[in-house]
Amino acid sequence: MSPPFIHGLSDVQSTTIGENTRVWQFVVVLPGAEIGRDCNICSHCLIENDVVIGDRVTVKSGVQLWDGLRVEDDVFIGPNVTFTNDKHPKSRNVNFGLVGTCIGAGASIGGGATLLPGVHIGAGAIVGAGAVVTKDVAPGAMVVGNPAREINRKSPMEIK
Repeated sequence: MSPPFIHGLSDVQSTTIGENTRVWQFVVVLPGAEIGRDCNICSHCLIENDVVIGDRVTVKSGVQLWDGLRVEDDVFIGPNVTFTNDKHPKSRNVNFGLVGTCIGAGASIGGGATLLPGVHIGAGAIVGAGAVVTKDVAPGAMVVGNPAREINRKSPMEIK
């Protein structure tokens, strides 16, 4: 195994980054973030403090991972996916209520999808490009549209 590759034009403050992980240019990783092994964090991403990313995760360009996000192993997050963590966002809100989101192992989130606070994407699920996810997605389900609706589901035996 080899140490993580951190591009010289990134700002990586975390020391918890796994072996063989690649962090490309113009990425900001705050000190409390945890990133697993063999990940690929593409350019122009932001990863806040209270974010945990598993092993073999791909985060494509233009994604911001906000506090409270948990990403399990083997997840794909497409370009410009939008995560949120506050159900009632307001500038200078002193009563900010962080709401966490979890992406299950092996799930794929298509480019431009938006995930509202508190949703859980089940293991092996697929979120179509541009979908707006307003509620939990079952393991192995495929969802598309706005609001996202299920169009297909793998059997438990098919989910890896």
